[in-house]
Amino acid sequence: MSPLKPAAVRRVAVVGGSRVPFARSDGPYATASNQEMLTAALDGLVERYGLQGPGAVGEFVAGAVLKHSRDFNLARETVLGSRLDPRTPAYDVQQACGTGLQAVVAAANKIALGQTEAAVAGGADTASDAPLGVNDDLRKVLLEARRAKSLGARLKALAKVRPGHLVPDIPRNAEPRTHLSMGEHAAVTARAWGITREAQDELAATSHQRLAAAYERGLFQDLVVPFRGLARDQNLRPGSTVEKLAALKPVFGLDHPGPTMTAGNSTPLTDGAAVVLLASEEWASARGLEPLAYLTAYETAAVDFVHGDVAGGEDGLLMAPAYAVPRMLERAGLGMEDFDLIEVHEAFASQVLATLAAWEKRGLAPVDRARLNVAGSSLATGHPFAATGARIVATLAKLLAERDAPARGLISICAAGGQGVTAILERA
Repeated sequence: MSPLKPAAVRRVAVVGGSRVPFARSDGPYATASNQEMLTAALDGLVERYGLQGPGAVGEFVAGAVLKHSRDFNLARETVLGSRLDPRTPAYDVQQACGTGLQAVVAAANKIALGQTEAAVAGGADTASDAPLGVNDDLRKVLLEARRAKSLGARLKALAKVRPGHLVPDIPRNAEPRTHLSMGEHAAVTARAWGITREAQDELAATSHQRLAAAYERGLFQDLVVPFRGLARDQNLRPGSTVEKLAALKPVFGLDHPGPTMTAGNSTPLTDGAAVVLLASEEWASARGLEPLAYLTAYETAAVDFVHGDVAGGEDGLLMAPAYAVPRMLERAGLGMEDFDLIEVHEAFASQVLATLAAWEKRGLAPVDRARLNVAGSSLATGHPFAATGARIVATLAKLLAERDAPARGLISICAAGGQGVTAILERA
């Protein structure tokens, strides 16, 4: 038997994207599930690009961070409830806030290797419809009762139930190994890197102003589909200014003097969904679709935020992109000055600023702020964890396509668990 020849690696095109407007938790989408939001985003893509036919795309890849047990097969159930061909295979991925971008990478790899011609990738998350776990002590009692061999033994087990067992376990935005919230971790990093309150508020105000301008000029006209009465991101505050943000009280890092992180320079809990259409050049050409950009490189990294240099800032929970990006650029033979646009997920303004400083410390050129998050980012749009990566990919691809000339964009996303997912998009 002759050995299989390695497949030639093909370019992967970003053809388009679709998302619902992002909403603050417990607001307009309070009763919307991950599946409902993801289906709405997917149907918008199906309609826009004529994907209703049999076998239109090879597969659907998506995920969510906050998932009910009923969402164990979220991507596949979304396909079955959408206008996409029900014979389309689907599977879930999850890498915290990097989920959406990691789903894009997973789909892109199959296209690059010729295993499929087109795929849809993305994610959804709802903080409003977060799963409530059974109190762990109650769970143990119920399992003991289930294993009982007689009615008497079952009743004896159930007699152990106490009023306190009825209190549910509510998901917390905290790391299991440190018990610190993401905001508290970011506050440690902000102190380590000397990130000022003024710099954070300036970044946050700029994010809102740039997102508002992007909506006004129609950037999102073919990227956002209305959902449950919203046509644009609910968190957007077009009138945000540094002066207004300066009036807000700090909410993280209060156990140290001079806390700097507020609700205004941190992302709110958010509901939403986003997807991206990826394809080979041949697939896009056959359908008369002009690729917005091409996904040309990606890299992941992780830091030891439990035992590493956290106080010094090197291994802060959200600092993995500080390692992933230099590694990716070295492999690609590029420098920061080679990028026309740079998209850094704004989990917190302090985290963005610390990442920029870390890149410079590692020898990369300073980021031109005029090229950074030019259409706003998570501080203004909000951050439904698993949806953010797909939102950024689609937005950056559209921004590159607007230039109608060769251009290159960088994506950097930090994630819970001390991880980072990064990528490069190029417009030939």
